[in-house]
Amino acid sequence: MIYYEDNAVLIRDLEENDIGAIVAEEIAQGWSGVSADKFEMRLKHRDELGAVVLMAEYFGQPAGYVNVYPNSEWGAFGGSGYCEIVDFAVLEKFRRKGIGSKLMDVAEEIAAEYSDTVYLGVGLHSGYGSAQRMYFRRGYIPDGKGVWYKDKICEPYAECVNDDELNLYLSKKLK
Repeated sequence: MIYYEDNAVLIRDLEENDIGAIVAEEIAQGWSGVSADKFEMRLKHRDELGAVVLMAEYFGQPAGYVNVYPNSEWGAFGGSGYCEIVDFAVLEKFRRKGIGSKLMDVAEEIAAEYSDTVYLGVGLHSGYGSAQRMYFRRGYIPDGKGVWYKDKICEPYAECVNDDELNLYLSKKLK
């Protein structure tokens, strides 16, 4: 299904034959721990949990992706009936072209079909800086529970590592 299209950007459902190209691009830009597994898991979640798995193309090249989980069971608002936006990324060579904003527009439109609130977790290290700024500009606010580490609230003074598992959950009213 196509969700958005203009002269440069196409946002559509991710297909299994897209995975190799996305993985190759992530490896080429130096991202560590990249494999097809997470994309295959997202496709499985689409079939089993009703997740919406989106991919963006820029002039026909894979450029980014995001996933929407209706009534997510994970994170700060898990089980509340809210949608969660998960695993948002735009390849570095395609940043600052409006692709991320379009992906988020589509993800929020899809989420609004299921609930009046959407939430997401964002990493705290500098690699997430542009995403953090974008979420705040879009009206996302912290959940007030503090940071999460390895899918649990990180208690005050607990040890943690500033890696991809250290997150702050944000939410936004859609309606």
